Amino acid sequence: MKKNTRLQNFGLVLAGAVSASLLWHAFGAAGAASNADTYKQLNLFGDVFDRVRADYVEEPNEQQMIEAAINGMLNSLDPHSSYMNKKQFQDMSVQTRGEFGGLGIEVTMENGVIKVVAPIDDTPAKRAGVQANDLIIKIDGTDVQGSTLNDAVDKMRGKIGTDIVLTIQREGKEPFDQKLTRDKIRVQSVKYNVENNDIGYIRISSFTEQTQEGLEKAMEHFRTTLGDKLKGYIIDLRNDPGGLLDMAISVSDTFLDKGEIVSTRGRHADETQRFNATKGDLAGGKPVVVLINGGSASASEIVAGALQDHKRATLIGTRSFGKGSVQTIIPLGGEGALRLTTARYYTPAGRSIQAKGIDADIVIEEELPPELKGKNVSTEGEAGLKGHLTNEGGGDEGGGSSAYVPEDKTKDLQLKAAIDLLNGVKVVSNVKPKEEKPKDGEKPDTTAN
Repeated sequence: MKKNTRLQNFGLVLAGAVSASLLWHAFGAAGAASNADTYKQLNLFGDVFDRVRADYVEEPNEQQMIEAAINGMLNSLDPHSSYMNKKQFQDMSVQTRGEFGGLGIEVTMENGVIKVVAPIDDTPAKRAGVQANDLIIKIDGTDVQGSTLNDAVDKMRGKIGTDIVLTIQREGKEPFDQKLTRDKIRVQSVKYNVENNDIGYIRISSFTEQTQEGLEKAMEHFRTTLGDKLKGYIIDLRNDPGGLLDMAISVSDTFLDKGEIVSTRGRHADETQRFNATKGDLAGGKPVVVLINGGSASASEIVAGALQDHKRATLIGTRSFGKGSVQTIIPLGGEGALRLTTARYYTPAGRSIQAKGIDADIVIEEELPPELKGKNVSTEGEAGLKGHLTNEGGGDEGGGSSAYVPEDKTKDLQLKAAIDLLNGVKVVSNVKPKEEKPKDGEKPDTTAN
């Protein structure tokens, strides 16, 4: 369970490759098994590389060329496989520990520009009002178009206390400049407070090495301060982009006494792994409500799916993102690492949520404020990412939904529904059902009721 395996919604999509000789050494036995056509293609690559190195109008940076070629190869597989050079690998390792430098935004690449998935709580980006679905089109006046995602991320990171100007395109508005000051990003992945004087509210913003410790600290606080008054728990996974697989398993295990939590299935049958709950429910059987939305992805979907399948929790909110793949980090001899999609994961009931997402048991749509009405506040989900893995089970793809969460808790309808449910109040969906169109030859029902 302690493998260096992680689930992350928006991996840094780099650009890269290697000459024919380097590819040969990298692939080893795999290369030996390749057919003659593959050898020809590798030789072709080597010829192109040598021609560029010898004849390009300016002397090229060979390391950048190689990294770009590697990432070009990996990016052709799926949106989450990529190569990290030594610095990027170190940055990622720091980030999974829950502390890193920067602005505090989860981003992805879309149509050549940087798209904000979600700002991280209590960071410069969040405080400056950066929103999900914002497009970052310039960084310090330089166009992002044509850059890789990693290039853009590197530019946004820097010395603590230094300023940076992002040019943001927000739907329905003219592009505008937003000045931010870089800070040390300390991601407190678990925050908690008491709601309604008798309910433990736990917000998990990402799954880092600190998450389980923070969860247990929160639950101990509720037991100590509320005692017998404690009615249940609300686990808020909205806009949680994921993180470490072992933390998702551990958080799920916290509320389960037995049974499977998740399974991962790779290319070959013998690669299947199953992770089971251990005895002991830290919540003591008290009811649990999990909040999800279109920004809930990967590790957060594992938790939601496990608790839903075991009927241990009621899910309230909107459909999750739909990232059902596992990325394994493979160090490459101290020179960086390969992030490679190696498996799909499945909920205890055998569901693959890849490009589909998890549906809430009770669908509650947040009411948008006037300034956001008519605007797109929904993620497209995994199904909207170019080159995504399909759901091998077939059926309609979907995933993604509204990612809006009100800052003002008094206006948070999903949170209010969770509190009502734990207080024994019947909660029903606030989404109007779609009107069924009459079939050909049928007259619409015009009966008044």
